[in-house]
Amino acid sequence: MKHPYRVREIATRAGLSQATVDRVLHHRGGVRESTARAVHQAIADLDRQEQTQSGRPFVIDVVLQTSRRFSAAVRAACEAETPEFAPVAIRVRPHVTDDPATILERLGRSRSHGLIVLAPPTPEVADAVARLSVPVVTLNHDLPAGKRIAHVGVDGFESGATAAYLVERLLADRAGDVLLINGRGEREEGFRSVLPSRRLLTAQSSDTAPLRAILAANPTIRAVYSAGTCGNAAVVAAFAAERRKYDVFVAHGLDRENAALLREHRISAVLHQDLRADVRHACRAILRAQGVLPGPIRSHPSAVQVITPFNVPPAAF
Repeated sequence: MKHPYRVREIATRAGLSQATVDRVLHHRGGVRESTARAVHQAIADLDRQEQTQSGRPFVIDVVLQTSRRFSAAVRAACEAETPEFAPVAIRVRPHVTDDPATILERLGRSRSHGLIVLAPPTPEVADAVARLSVPVVTLNHDLPAGKRIAHVGVDGFESGATAAYLVERLLADRAGDVLLINGRGEREEGFRSVLPSRRLLTAQSSDTAPLRAILAANPTIRAVYSAGTCGNAAVVAAFAAERRKYDVFVAHGLDRENAALLREHRISAVLHQDLRADVRHACRAILRAQGVLPGPIRSHPSAVQVITPFNVPPAAF
């Protein structure tokens, strides 16, 4: 095993004698497997220490199977948070893909120090993660604990259930149907679980023409749940074009568009995820797994934040 360190340095780091370290390095035998592992771990620790002191960046790959807008939000959170780890330098490499298993396999052969993975927990993704030799943190979609070191982010089912709770409470006793836009996966399952007594109509996109057709055919729609992360201005425009009103509109993601719609009272509530906090916890877990930072490696599931027209953060867009 090639390395630039003196036997004395490795022995001190491993808590072993120099003679024992020398036997391990030169494959002379007569040492236990656990002792050999301790020597190799000491060399890896010295490598990380040298990298930190030299300022060479730790490379963290971020694999994203999600919408373009949410991918951009994750990248922005990474750019905002990684400088906060100084003097440790972190370089983030985002990978937006529809085939995360293939990307994960390729990254397993690259010089990566850790991965943040946002992808549906399919068997292919789980197997690809299990084959990696670097720390993996899952974002939003979790994998079995043995296949990752930590999990951060919000629970999709709980987010959908929270949206349904808001719709039902804000509609109160008023009759009316609910239009579900871009519903899929855990969010839709959670939403439907809390609204069994309401009639749900679905739209697969926020494109104006099909939305207008749905509205024209269903005059009883009184509430909207936009389960995706974009296109809500188009939904508002479709209602206006049909000269229709809605009583409740719940959406996801506090981006520029949704912040403006909130301030104009065109959206009732936005379910927001603090991506900066999630990225911070993910990077911290990876650096701890690499021995760069002290402390235990923990998962940090985050609670969804409910933003209304009355508590939009002043600095939000």
